[in-house]
Amino acid sequence: MTTTEIKTDLRSAEAALLSTQIQYKAELHRREWVPEYNAAEALVKSLLNAYREAQSVELKAEIARRKAAGTMPLPAHAGGKPESDPRCRKTPLGIDVLAAARQRIAAAFDEFPRLYISFSAGKDSTVLLHLAAEEARRRKRRIGCLFVDLEGQYKLTIDHAELCYGMYEDVLDPYWVALPMALRNAVSEYEPKWECWDPDREDSWIRPMSKLAIRDASELPFFTRGMEFEEFVPAFGKWYAGDKLTGCLVGIRSDESLNRFRTIAHRTKARFLNWQWSTWVAGTVFNLYPIYDWKTVDVWTYHGKTGLPYNALYDRMQRAGVPLHNQRICQPYGDDQRRGLWLFHLIEPETWSRVVARVNGANSGALYARESGNILGNIKITRPEGHTWESFSMMLLESLPAPAAEHYRNKIAVFLRWWSERGFPEIPDQATIEEEASRSKPSWRRVCKVLLRHDWWCKGLSFTMTIAGTPYDKYLQMMKRRRAEWGILPPGRTPGIRG
Repeated sequence: MTTTEIKTDLRSAEAALLSTQIQYKAELHRREWVPEYNAAEALVKSLLNAYREAQSVELKAEIARRKAAGTMPLPAHAGGKPESDPRCRKTPLGIDVLAAARQRIAAAFDEFPRLYISFSAGKDSTVLLHLAAEEARRRKRRIGCLFVDLEGQYKLTIDHAELCYGMYEDVLDPYWVALPMALRNAVSEYEPKWECWDPDREDSWIRPMSKLAIRDASELPFFTRGMEFEEFVPAFGKWYAGDKLTGCLVGIRSDESLNRFRTIAHRTKARFLNWQWSTWVAGTVFNLYPIYDWKTVDVWTYHGKTGLPYNALYDRMQRAGVPLHNQRICQPYGDDQRRGLWLFHLIEPETWSRVVARVNGANSGALYARESGNILGNIKITRPEGHTWESFSMMLLESLPAPAAEHYRNKIAVFLRWWSERGFPEIPDQATIEEEASRSKPSWRRVCKVLLRHDWWCKGLSFTMTIAGTPYDKYLQMMKRRRAEWGILPPGRTPGIRG
């Protein structure tokens, strides 16, 4: 089958999947997956795989043909799209981005009986809130507004969020969530996670809880203490939707990062009414991205021309010399976010002292997160004299707190096992910088960098986040058995390469 034929079948299968899903929404909401839905989902997955395989064959043949004919415009790697392919380009719509965003928001109000906005109080979600509230007022309709308060945010951000909630109280159903969630702490191995709004440590909270906040977990029956932020957001969407078609307005822009561009541009994702700026999440919930095609200059032009409120934190960041592309609003202790910790004592010194007291490692993170070297494993690292990267890895593991060391041993064991099945029974001490950066070859230096960076989820070894809670406990037990079977970093013995 050709890609065109497969795409036709794929679109039909996606439509059948969505139809079945909505038809059985009550069962889906209770996680009672019906056979018809399972069959539709399996068909979509098989067609996706067939489409990707056929696309790869066709593209490789096209690249070979163009190279032979001397018409290849730019070097292309196998399996990628030739640069002349119009799908690789942004296509102007013949309308300004503000008008386009208003049209998309109006369409969302037309089609979705329930709508809510995911609000971070950043510049992008603030623009989206202003536009969505404008449309809600025009239609005399209310929408939900989800703000997840992670305790460690700037006071300026909280002040701005409270201002926006008050400004649009006539059209907003507020969901200001301040509940004890588990957050990543990339500046300490002794506390790799911290719990915001920990009720047992109220005296050390960074700031008082907002009067708007939901602090009683019973108001959100799906919530469990210690949930990850990444678990909470989709769970909230399912709960808010109930059994109704629901749109979540999200203020992400494709220019911000490659991942966000892929979120918008993905051609085989499940969408609503074939809107490229929508993505099916789960149940009857779709994410909608009305300002996906805005540039940073568009955002600030909107704020400048309308005079509507924006987060004054950006003014402080600008005065501190932070480049526009690094001006982000987020909890400050994550793997990437820790690089901005140094700003706290410049922008809000009154908050900084509370941050240092609240979160383990915050002060050292602020001092060293932007430095190259072994302190936090950034850019270029070195090993002690007389050590190989392998022996240095073992030394680092021995120096860690026992729970953290066990966590890393599990990840490293899987890493070693995976590469041993792909031609590396003994991984090299180091590979070239390019090979390590592209993750095309294993090495003990990669392992060292993960340990030095406090890379808890071992993204540097190509892992993704493991869900916390009971599944994670089962994972630990499973890995203990597997490491013993494999003879790789077996538990209960001095760390080594093989048993």
